[in-house]
Amino acid sequence: MNQQHTLLIQAGRTEKHYWQDLWRYRELFFFLAWRDILVRYKQTAIGIAWALLRPFLTMLVFTLVFSKLAKLPSEGVPYPILVFAALLPWQFFSNAFTEAGNSLISNANMISKVYFPRLVVPASAVIVSFVDFLLSGVILVGLMIWYGFFPGWRILTLPFFTLIAFAAAMGTGLWIAALNVKYRDFRYIVPFVVQFGLYVSPVGFSSNIVPEQWRLLYSLNPMVGVIDGFRWAILGGDSKLYWPGFALSLSLVVSVLISGILYFRKTERKFADLI
Repeated sequence: MNQQHTLLIQAGRTEKHYWQDLWRYRELFFFLAWRDILVRYKQTAIGIAWALLRPFLTMLVFTLVFSKLAKLPSEGVPYPILVFAALLPWQFFSNAFTEAGNSLISNANMISKVYFPRLVVPASAVIVSFVDFLLSGVILVGLMIWYGFFPGWRILTLPFFTLIAFAAAMGTGLWIAALNVKYRDFRYIVPFVVQFGLYVSPVGFSSNIVPEQWRLLYSLNPMVGVIDGFRWAILGGDSKLYWPGFALSLSLVVSVLISGILYFRKTERKFADLI
C-alpha cells in the first residue's frame, strides 16, 4: 500500500524558524553580494579603480578647503591622513545606507516570487560597501608610507571601531530599506541625508574644534563617535577621544541597530505585496 505524505503548513512557522532560515539561505546571501560586487566593478569604465579614485579626490578637496584655506588644526599629523581616517568609516556608512535603502526595490522580482528571509538583501548590500571600505584602506596605507607616518598600539583597536561602523550601517540600512518599500519618497530623501551628513560629521575637520559645551550635543550624530574612534585608533599620538560623546554615539548606534532589526522584521511580511 502506498503511503501518502501530507505537508502541513502551520501558521507562524516562518516566524519561528526565521533565524534558522537566515543560516539556511547563507548561499543566497553570498550570491547576492558577489553578484553586486561583479556588477559594480565589471561594468564601469575604470573598474576597481573607481573605489580608490572617489575617496582620494574627496580627500584632496577637503585637504585644500579645510587645511590650506581654513587653516584648521590637524592634531599633529599630516592633514590628508586626518581626513582619510574619517573618510573610511564615512564612505562605508554612506554607501551602505544608500545601497541597502535601494536593495529591496532593486530585487523586487525575486522578493515577490520566492520566499527567503528578506534580511538577506540589505545585509548583502552592506557587505558590498564593506568591500569598498577595505579597498579604500589601501589609500590610507599609501598615505602613511608617503608621509612616513606609522600608527601606534591603538591600531589594534581598529576592528572594534569597524564593528561599530558596521552596526551603524546595518541599522540605518534596515530602517531605510523597510521605509523605502512603503514610502517611495524616501529614495529622494536618502541622497540629501547623505550629503547633509557629510558636512555635519567631522570628516574634513577634527571634532576637537567643536566647543566643549557643545561636544555632547554634537555626539547625538552617531557617526561622530564612529569617526572619532577611527581617528583615535589610527592617528595615535596627541589624538584624543571624547569618551562621554563616544559612549552616547555608541548607545545610539546600538539602539538604531536593534530598532532597525525589529522594524524590518515587523514590516517584512508585507514586502511582497507592497513592492
